[in-house]
Amino acid sequence: MFFLINIAWLLVAGYLTFNVLYLVVSALAGRLGKADDLPLTTTVDQLRRFAVLIPAYKEDSVILGSVLANLQQDYPADRYDLIVIADSFLPETLKTLSQYPIKVIPVHFEQSTVQKSISYALNSLPENEYDIVLISDADNHMAPDFLKRINQAFSQGWRVVQGHRTAKNTNTSVAVFDAMNEEINNNLFRAGQRALGLSASLIGSGMAFEPVLMKRALNQIQTVGGYDKELEMLLAVAGIRIGYLQDAIIYDEKVQNVAVFQRQRTRWIAAQLYFIKAYFKTGIQQLVRGNGEAFNTLVKSLLFPRMILLAVLGLMALISLLVGGQSMLLFAWGLLGLLMASLFISIPASLFQKITVRDFMVLPVLIFSMFRSLLNFKQAGKKFLHTPHAETSKPG
Repeated sequence: MFFLINIAWLLVAGYLTFNVLYLVVSALAGRLGKADDLPLTTTVDQLRRFAVLIPAYKEDSVILGSVLANLQQDYPADRYDLIVIADSFLPETLKTLSQYPIKVIPVHFEQSTVQKSISYALNSLPENEYDIVLISDADNHMAPDFLKRINQAFSQGWRVVQGHRTAKNTNTSVAVFDAMNEEINNNLFRAGQRALGLSASLIGSGMAFEPVLMKRALNQIQTVGGYDKELEMLLAVAGIRIGYLQDAIIYDEKVQNVAVFQRQRTRWIAAQLYFIKAYFKTGIQQLVRGNGEAFNTLVKSLLFPRMILLAVLGLMALISLLVGGQSMLLFAWGLLGLLMASLFISIPASLFQKITVRDFMVLPVLIFSMFRSLLNFKQAGKKFLHTPHAETSKPG
C-alpha cells in the first residue's frame, strides 16, 4: 500500500511540475520573443476581400453597437462585408439591422451552436467571392486598422492568423480578472507559442482563414462548444501553421459577474474534456508520425485550468507548513512561486493599474466557481451554454 501511495504521489507531483514548467517556458518565451507583426505599409500585393462573420445568438442588446463600431474600418468599404448570422433575433432587431450596409443571415436551429451558424453562413456565401473569412463575436469591436493588419499578414504568406483579443471593459472586479486571464492566455499560448516556433492557439474570435480551409475543417467538427480547439487540431494535422498578430487588436467584452463567469467556465471545461476524449488518440498518432504541432495541441488541452492549479498548489504549500518535510516544503512553495511568476510577467502593466485591494476579495469566489464548473460540466456537453453580454459600447 505504501508503495502505491508513493507511485500515486510521484504521478501527481510529476503532472503538477509539468504544468508549471510548461507555463513558465511559454511565459518567458512570450515576453522575450516576437509575434508575427510587421509595420503597416502603404503598399500591399492586393486588398483582399473579407467576409466578417458575426455569429450571434439572441444578442439583440449588443449587436447594433458592434455593427456601428466595426463599420469604422480603415479599409475600403467595398472590400469587406459585415455578415451578421442572426440566431433567434427579435423581428424589430432584424428590421433595424436592415437599415445598415451589412448582410444579415437569419437562422434558427433546434440546438444552437456557434459552429452551426458559421457553417451555415459559409455554405451560403458565393464561391470565390471572398479571399479571407474572419470570425468576430457579437460583442467584439475591431480596431480601425484590424483588417489592414490581417490583410498584410496574408500578404506575408499566412493562411490562418489569430488577432490580439483584449478586454473592452474592466468595470467590475470579475471583469478585471477576466481581462487579466485573457492577456495571460495571449502571452502563454499565442505570443509564447510563436516564439517557440509553434502555432498560436485559436481563441474563437478575431481569427482569419482562407475560406476553403475554414469550410473544410468546420465540416469535420461535431462538438457542442469549444469548436476553436477542434479547428486548431484539424489545421495542425493538415500541416497548417497559425500566426499571431499582437498589434491587430479586437476588443472583447469580459464577463461582469460571478454567475456568468461560472457558466462560461463550465462550457470551457466541458469543451476541454470533450477535446481530450475525442483527440487524445489523434495527438499520439500524430506524434508517432513526427507531427509535434498536433501533439502540442493535445498537450495544451491536458493542462490544468490555471485558477484550479493555483488553488491546488496554494493548498499544498499551506499543508507543507504544517505537516510536510523540507522536500515537500521546497516542492510546493517552489512550484507556487514559479506559477505566480509566470502569471505575473504575462499581465500587462496597464491591467495592474486597474486592480484594487477590494478586487482581490472576489478571487476566492472565482476559484470556488471554477471547482463548481468541474462538477457541472456535463450539462454543457449536452447543450450550448450561451454567455449573455451586457451593453458595453466603448473599450476601457
